[in-house]
Formats: sequence, C-alpha cells, structure tokens
Amino acid sequence: MLQPSTLTFLSDLKANNNKPWFDANRLVYEAARNNFIDLVARLLEGINTIDPAISETALQAKSCIFRINRDVRFSTDKSPYKSYFGAWFNAGGKQSPTAGYYLDLRPGGSFVAGGLYMPDAAILATIRQEIDYNLANFEQILTQPAFVKQLGELNRDEVLQRPPKGYDASNPAIEYLKLKSFTASRQLPDSALTKPDLVKQILTTFSSLQPLITYLNTAVVP
Repeated sequence: MLQPSTLTFLSDLKANNNKPWFDANRLVYEAARNNFIDLVARLLEGINTIDPAISETALQAKSCIFRINRDVRFSTDKSPYKSYFGAWFNAGGKQSPTAGYYLDLRPGGSFVAGGLYMPDAAILATIRQEIDYNLANFEQILTQPAFVKQLGELNRDEVLQRPPKGYDASNPAIEYLKLKSFTASRQLPDSALTKPDLVKQILTTFSSLQPLITYLNTAVVP
C-alpha cells in the first residue's frame, strides 16, 4: 500500500520543482520512490499471473519505472522533474514496442491504463490491418462486461479526421481505423491510493485490459 508521505512528496515536488529543493529533499524522494517500487513489485507479481507473455519476460520492478528527471531539451517547460511516478509493464520491457499496462501516480490525477500509445507508422499499419481483418473479435473485446465496467471504451484523444490511406469511409471498422492510439484508462481517486486493496483494484483493471493487450500484440509481434 502507498504511504501518505509518498503523495505528500509528489505534491510538494509539484510546488517546488527545482534542483535545490530536490537535493535538499533527496532522502524523502528515495523513501517515496522505494514505496512506489514496492507497489510496482506487488503489481508485477499479479500481472505475471494475468498475462503469460509478460511472465515470460522476467521483468523486474525497477525496470518498469520511469526516471523522475524530465527531458527538457525540446520543451518550453524547463521544470527538471516529473511531479508523478509512472510504471509501464509490457512484454520485452520498455525498449520493446509491445502493448502493455500503465500506472500513473499523481495526487489529484492518478490513473490506470493499457494499450499502445502513438505507435510508429509501421506498427500502426499492422494494427489497423488486424482490426480490418478481425473486427468482430476486436469489438467483442471492447464490449466485454469487465472491460465496459472498468474502462468504458477506448480513448479517442488522437483521431484522424479522414480515413487512413488504403481504407474507405464505408469500412465498418472505420472509427477504429482512424485512431492513432489504442488505449483505455480509468481514474484512481486519491481516496483509493492509500487503501489496503489498492493492488487488487489496479489488478482488476489490468485483468480487464488483458484481452485488448493480447489482441494488439498479435499485430505488433510477428
């Protein structure tokens, strides 16, 4: 379970996003990070039972966690640190292009998600082809009661205005084929973050995402 002090650190970091403050609070950061690593390790144990492809990868908790330092080279926001903790679970690890599961921990905006965000053109083309060929299977996944209860529907943040090249507007799958990302997510209220059943809650959502992850990876993995 997460400690309230972990959330306090992230809130304080958001209000004091600078190196001098971070250096002065490095021990607090290390304690918060270790608390998050413990949570990720427990989640990974559960994911290994949910998704066989990930269990075969032998992921380690620390390898699933993103660095807190921001890459500010091409950003107008020069804040040096992320004010959240994030973890990504996928077959092959973070360097692999496979679909997977994501946890974002930030006071006032935590969420659980899964799928594939903004894949490169070649992978996007194979996913669209898979959906075009197997639309019925794709829609069956999205209408499963567990998926609908936990996630509602696919996110539609990045959508083409016109059909992608090679597809007609009358294609029955066209609304899915216009997507640039294939993700679904659920918010986590702050009140849930320090509850003893947090791991169970997150794994329930991940379990409902597993059929979508597997479907996407049939296209991604040759």
